[in-house]
Amino acid sequence: MKDTIAILCGGGPAPGINSVISSVAMAFLDSGYRVIGIHEGYKGLFSPEPDIQEIDFKFADDIHRRGGSALKMSRFKPQDSEFSTKFFVDFNVKLLVTIGGDDTASTANRIGKFLRENDISIQNIHVPKTIDNDLPLPDNTPTFGYQSAKQEGVRIAQTVYEDARTSGNWFVTAAMGREAGHLAFGIGAACHFPMIVIPEMFNKVEVTFDRIIKMIISAIVKRKILGIGYGVAIVSEGVFHFMSEDEINNSGIDFTYDEHGHPELGNVSKAHIFNILLQNRLKKLGLKVKSRPVELGYELRCVPPVAFDLMYCGLLGYGVKKLFDEGQTGCMVTASNAGKIAPLYLEDVSDASGKIMPRLVNIEGEKQKLVFEHGLQFIEPGDYEEAKAWIDKPEDYDFREILGW
Repeated sequence: MKDTIAILCGGGPAPGINSVISSVAMAFLDSGYRVIGIHEGYKGLFSPEPDIQEIDFKFADDIHRRGGSALKMSRFKPQDSEFSTKFFVDFNVKLLVTIGGDDTASTANRIGKFLRENDISIQNIHVPKTIDNDLPLPDNTPTFGYQSAKQEGVRIAQTVYEDARTSGNWFVTAAMGREAGHLAFGIGAACHFPMIVIPEMFNKVEVTFDRIIKMIISAIVKRKILGIGYGVAIVSEGVFHFMSEDEINNSGIDFTYDEHGHPELGNVSKAHIFNILLQNRLKKLGLKVKSRPVELGYELRCVPPVAFDLMYCGLLGYGVKKLFDEGQTGCMVTASNAGKIAPLYLEDVSDASGKIMPRLVNIEGEKQKLVFEHGLQFIEPGDYEEAKAWIDKPEDYDFREILGW
């Protein structure tokens, strides 16, 4: 039986997954290996009858440019008691390639340890994936899928801005981002949105709905001073990660709750939440401004990868072969802008509990400072007198005062 390379995907989709699968397969097929894909991630891997995809050169060539994932994905996270050697023995697996986030990588390491304890020699190499761009890769290299998701986000966001101009409305847009605001910042800065709200901005004060809504109103009033009655504000969903549960529960939004009593944020559009709270505040202030919610999330995850990610994912796929030949295991593959392949070990980027520390937007970075200083529109002391035509206390809506900057 041929030595086999097995590939699986965990978590949610990101543009470029197929490009990674294709590149890994081509590199190993060229060296005489059998390459198989496993549908449904770890759930499929330890299923009594795993759903296997035989990957030949034609299959790999066909999927390279496509969005989504040719291998069905799953968030299933097996317990140690569910591990089995059967699949690896039956298929003579020499390398397990996992594509996913930190949970997928951590599980792969646990499996590798289990197999070694059962006298099965196998390498495991992880390809880090997320559109959130929040993994601490060397030299600030982006995570694959981020550039493609951002590009699609910009395309949609520009259309939303045109709708705002055409209809004379405001739009409140929410962008994906588990903890970090990279996607919201990238989209908002590219589109010159008058207001961008990301969790990293709250480095001196607590994240509250009141502050977020005041920042959006600050932009609305500033635009009125400038003679513009429309606009778009973009907020990263990552702000919820830093809010207290009391803050969320007391927002006035009707949430469903899980068995532990926690609000199920995944059941509600984040843009809808911000828009409802904005409308309530505008009504109290007597400001006649129409606003509409737009969510930027699932629309971004399965688009075809742009040129950057096509090339980048190709390098990551070839990099898996390079690290395999070097005997590396229990690591993530990284590729620099110059194409240098290097392993990144979880222990080098994890805290004491084993959690990978997220890469947040560098709020003190030169790019970020330039955007916040010159790319946004908001009330500052010089606007107070003119702003009184719309709000009684303009100082309460001073952007820098709200953030304690």
